[in-house]
Amino acid sequence: MVDREVKALEEALEKIWEIALYNGLDPFPVRFEIVPATVMYEVGSYALPGRYSHWTFGKAYHKMKTMYDFGLSKIYEVVINTNPSYAFLLETNSLLQNKLVIAHVLGHADFFKNNAYFSKTNRRMIDEVSAHSQRISEYEFQYGRKTVEHFLDAVLSIEEHIDPNFFIKKYEDEKTNKGNNKSAKPGRYDDLFNLEQQAKAKIDEKNKEKNKDKGKKDKKREKNPLLPEKDLLYFIMKNSPTLEPWQRDIMSMIHQEMEYFVPQMQTKIMNEGWASFWHARIMRELDLSDDEHIEFANLHSSVVSPHKNQLNPYYLGYKIFEDIEKRWDSPTEEEKRVFGRKGGEGRAKIFEVRELDNDISFLRNYLTRELCEELDLFVFELQDDEWTISEKKWEKVRDTLVANMTNFGCPYIEVTDDDYNGNRELYLNHRYEGVELDLKYARKVLEYVQQLWGRTVHLETVNDDDSKILHYDGEEHKED
Repeated sequence: MVDREVKALEEALEKIWEIALYNGLDPFPVRFEIVPATVMYEVGSYALPGRYSHWTFGKAYHKMKTMYDFGLSKIYEVVINTNPSYAFLLETNSLLQNKLVIAHVLGHADFFKNNAYFSKTNRRMIDEVSAHSQRISEYEFQYGRKTVEHFLDAVLSIEEHIDPNFFIKKYEDEKTNKGNNKSAKPGRYDDLFNLEQQAKAKIDEKNKEKNKDKGKKDKKREKNPLLPEKDLLYFIMKNSPTLEPWQRDIMSMIHQEMEYFVPQMQTKIMNEGWASFWHARIMRELDLSDDEHIEFANLHSSVVSPHKNQLNPYYLGYKIFEDIEKRWDSPTEEEKRVFGRKGGEGRAKIFEVRELDNDISFLRNYLTRELCEELDLFVFELQDDEWTISEKKWEKVRDTLVANMTNFGCPYIEVTDDDYNGNRELYLNHRYEGVELDLKYARKVLEYVQQLWGRTVHLETVNDDDSKILHYDGEEHKED
């Protein structure tokens, strides 16, 4: 990008910022950087710059970069949820494309700052992941790169099985601690990095095992009062009888990074819809040439157009925000009578929704029958090796969308017993809600869980309408 284009972009940025503030947006300060495709796709594949190295990130990078090189897809921007926020613009973008991207980014930065689900986000996460990367590199040097990578494979297999309400539980633990009560539980992270204490606990555990082998009976272990627990990553990190201190440390780092990503996973449709809504409004207020208007219309329509056989979060979120503003600006007589709407409240309402909702409440409360019909939404499933529309009733469509987003679309797995058979075996329960597990995939993950726990693991689920229990002891799989 030549200096003349950079100067024009700087002037456009100032104008876009003024329009955003005039319309009520309140974004974090944003630092923009113009970068080549290699940098853009590296940041996109790692999700955060400076993150630890792992083969899955490299795989994602090469996939995205190959798609870009062959003209099959293109990342126009990447924005990081920090204060100040960081955004990366692709140097091969046209001036108009970068103007739209800037407007889109300001919508994201406003959402990051003001949505309630981001209120506990660590806004200095770039510094944190850099520190994590350095610590993991030190462990690779000390224990071997292959050893650490193999352990990361196991941890990453369950990284999404954390508790989205972790912040609430952590706050309750900290509040309990403040009463000078020596018997109070420690906060969930209070002793994670006390490696000396962890090492001592491990030695004590080994001594118990030796005593048991000698025929000395240990006192019967009491049932864990904190069970059931859905935060599988945290529970194993804290309670595994075999993990080394450095392994617990790595798990704590992964857990902290997943906490950072949870709000983004909870608000994907809203976040992209809000940014698309505002890039459209802001761009229409800019003084564009006729050619730029045509280029903008083509680019905007490509962003917020429906995708065949899959949901476009930009499109769905954008249309719902438009519908909310319209309905609160011009309510029907029934809406005035039943809900007390006065009209002209659309702008205030969308800002309220932006602040208080996540994707689940957003869809449940504001995806109407009229919108489902307008957007031609339906449920389809694989039947006899063919994809077939199975449901078009709008309530079923809405409820299916909500169900697919509950728990980030992952199966709900709980730890129900950490001393099964009186031998510190781990018992997991799949809360079956009509969707079966992929048993081949589940067995592979069970192998990783056994590696982390160090003892036999069991997983209860439902398959073909019958209860099934999978077992893995580190050597072979069994089923009941």
